[in-house]
Amino acid sequence: MASVSPSAFVGKGIQFGTDGWRGIIAADFTFERVGKVAAIAAQVLEETYGSNGSKTVIVGYDRRFLSPDFAQYAAECIAAVGYEVKLSECFAPTPAFSWAAFDQKALGAIVITASHNPAAYNGLKVKSAFGGSVPPEVTKKIEARLEEAAPQATNAGSITAFDPWPSYCSALQSMVDIEAIRQALDDGKLTIFAEVMHGAAATGLGRLLQREINEINSEADPLFEGGAPEPLPKYIPKLFKAIENKTNDGLTVGLIFDGDCDRIAGMDGRANFLSSQVLIPILMEHLTQRRGMTGEVVKTLSGSNLFLALAKRYNLPVYETPIGYKYIADRMLEAEVLIGGEESGGIGYGHHIPERDALLSALYALEAVVQSGKDFGELNESLRQQANFTADYDRIDLPLASMEVRAKLLEALQSSPPTEVAGQQVAHCITIDGYKLNLVDGSWLLIRFSGTEPVLRLYSEAADLTRVHEILAWAKDWANSVG
Repeated sequence: MASVSPSAFVGKGIQFGTDGWRGIIAADFTFERVGKVAAIAAQVLEETYGSNGSKTVIVGYDRRFLSPDFAQYAAECIAAVGYEVKLSECFAPTPAFSWAAFDQKALGAIVITASHNPAAYNGLKVKSAFGGSVPPEVTKKIEARLEEAAPQATNAGSITAFDPWPSYCSALQSMVDIEAIRQALDDGKLTIFAEVMHGAAATGLGRLLQREINEINSEADPLFEGGAPEPLPKYIPKLFKAIENKTNDGLTVGLIFDGDCDRIAGMDGRANFLSSQVLIPILMEHLTQRRGMTGEVVKTLSGSNLFLALAKRYNLPVYETPIGYKYIADRMLEAEVLIGGEESGGIGYGHHIPERDALLSALYALEAVVQSGKDFGELNESLRQQANFTADYDRIDLPLASMEVRAKLLEALQSSPPTEVAGQQVAHCITIDGYKLNLVDGSWLLIRFSGTEPVLRLYSEAADLTRVHEILAWAKDWANSVG
């Protein structure tokens, strides 16, 4: 069994982002570092959630290069300091391990995954006993101990293998009319294409529906075909081609999952890509109007104003958070939440664990299609007509020359934020996460910085895509003039 040497590790450079720690394999993300972070995380999980007397920690992993090996080593290091480890015997979605932590009343879960990052990366997520990401104060406590001696234990724990899929699938199946979806498939009324991007979503829909699914990029590929397992149009050419060339009648649904299956996007029967800016409104309508559910809608700053328009129409309260699913999860622990989501594809539900879950979202979206008789594109158009909403959305990431340029831009925003954007006056500015400039014509621009690299993130929603791109171009010019 592995031991963790206090002198074998220096914690400098390890920082937890919005959901976990990520680094370049063999440079930043090494076995020694993973082992110590995992052991300390287990100790902090016990201090935070151990009032029930549990000593169990779930350890899981995705399909990235060396993920099973990193998970095995993490499990050995956690067991070495006195914990009972349930180590997954196979890859699975991150939300499956979050569910396992909750379902098995464990202290939490350690998941080896770099989510949607490119192939050179791996990472480690820490999940709580309640089945969601741990709050920032927990990850800060882990970071603070990284340069201390490793935790010690008089007696070592043990490692037991487990299969995370059966309990997870059973939980998700119980939340939807699974038989209606199966029947639509059997009758030829529904065809599903699932782009799993060589990631942990592979086999997922097939297991849930117990039917053969048109799964794209099912095989493991440590290089992700030279791209990244992120649900964006540039990474899914095979799905576009598959739906464009389909020959079947009936409803066609495309579903895109990221590398660890906690983010989702969609595609309609005409091969139009649909981000969660579209899927979340579809799910809002389905849960309220067909399922009769209610509760708060939690959106991040970058969420579409269509969320607001539909919430008003359905008489639902709205709560806005900074960007990062952990803020949505925090709200789920405080209030009765119907749905919470972010534009990058993370969607979760207050009646489930406070965790984004792409497969559960996929099931609800399929249920909406089957019950309405409309595909995603038709549902989207119907909602926009109901809400009299015509805006479009886009975002870009702008690389900066250095962190010094980043600091200069931040100083400019703090001292003299723009009062006019692309010819429109700024009505008001929200600064809970970056700078969201709401313009007098109802459009908006959000300017945010990456926390760990010199990148400026620019988001906009406006009357049409031409205007969106004008606003984004203005923002790029502004950044270049200041930097």
